[in-house]
Amino acid sequence: MSAPPRIAIVGAGPGGLTLARVLHVHGIPSTVYELDASATARDQGGTLDLDEESGQRALSHSGLLEAFRPLSRPEGGELRLLGKDADVGLHLPPPEDGGGNGRPEIDRRALRDLLLGSLPEGTVHWGQKVRAVAPGPAGRPTLTLADGTSVETDVLVGADGAWSRVRPLLSDAEPVYTGVSFVDGLLNDVDTRHPAVAELVGRGSMFALADEKGLFAQRNGDGRIRVYAAVKAPEEWSRSGLTDRSGPGGPADPADPADPADPAAARKRLLDLFPDWDEGLRALIADSEGPLVARPIHALPIGHRWDRVPGVTLLGDAAHLMSPFAGAGANLAMLDGAELALALAAHDDLETALNAYETAMFPRAEEAARQSADHLVDFFQPDALRILRDAFITMTAAGGADR
Repeated sequence: MSAPPRIAIVGAGPGGLTLARVLHVHGIPSTVYELDASATARDQGGTLDLDEESGQRALSHSGLLEAFRPLSRPEGGELRLLGKDADVGLHLPPPEDGGGNGRPEIDRRALRDLLLGSLPEGTVHWGQKVRAVAPGPAGRPTLTLADGTSVETDVLVGADGAWSRVRPLLSDAEPVYTGVSFVDGLLNDVDTRHPAVAELVGRGSMFALADEKGLFAQRNGDGRIRVYAAVKAPEEWSRSGLTDRSGPGGPADPADPADPADPAAARKRLLDLFPDWDEGLRALIADSEGPLVARPIHALPIGHRWDRVPGVTLLGDAAHLMSPFAGAGANLAMLDGAELALALAAHDDLETALNAYETAMFPRAEEAARQSADHLVDFFQPDALRILRDAFITMTAAGGADR
């Protein structure tokens, strides 16, 4: 028997770990190189709703679908659309109450732990920063790690997100700012410490839309609510808007800056962008704990593709970064990982496998990216609440909602 191919995966997100898991199911070893020092080195973020045809399908190929079910939260499918006066424009109840959409929620941490626990010990190499990637002397892709170690591979997969180190081997495309920035906040132990906010948000997701901006909240499984204030703003605002006296579109005042280490001042600056919104909605910002984190939203060009480069491919955000307004990012990354693994298992010739994977992935990613870009526009229209309400009603009547 010939030796198995040397497969290196850069990035231990949902897509990279799904790829490693499905490869393992088919008896193919791989090595994952991850920048984080450990599985618990940083917060993994909020919750994900896994679609039956993408995220759950990938888990099925991973042999983990049954293990996923008790970790998931179908009640997280509840949805509330509100105006800035906190009046409910639409309420979709969770599945047990007659609503839902077949996309149960799971916390990112729980999903990552599920995938990590399914891999052989030592598959993930933690604390490994990739300094460079290049074609090797034999035409095989080679990784250079921060400690100077050189790793030659037969297949190199960039699963390393928006600012992928692997992507430049295939494409000169770079993420472009979408014109929208999020500011992330967090409330802990909400049922005890913030009962009014807990009641306002419900058990799933809440979107409050008006004035071409939004307040979004997402119930997590650990008693937390993640809050995202969304504003249209120049990209520079995401770096300075919470620490100076300007708002989106306004100039910074370098003569009178705020202390960037002052979270109270940052909250006030953000609240100033929602001056006449209901106090219950403003409490999502005012009562948040810890620092507020500004996050500019970037996207790769819709329909991003590349010519075949021997031994190299991408998945997830590295391949098709898009805004979160289609709810597709993690779902697509996991499906990418599963389908790439299946292609590698099905074809002895590596280039045939990579070509088969990319041929299926490109149009699927293009469709989702276009939908994401369209939804971003919808969320920031003056009548966004009506647009989104009508869209959700239409999709629910058709038998599902795309979130």
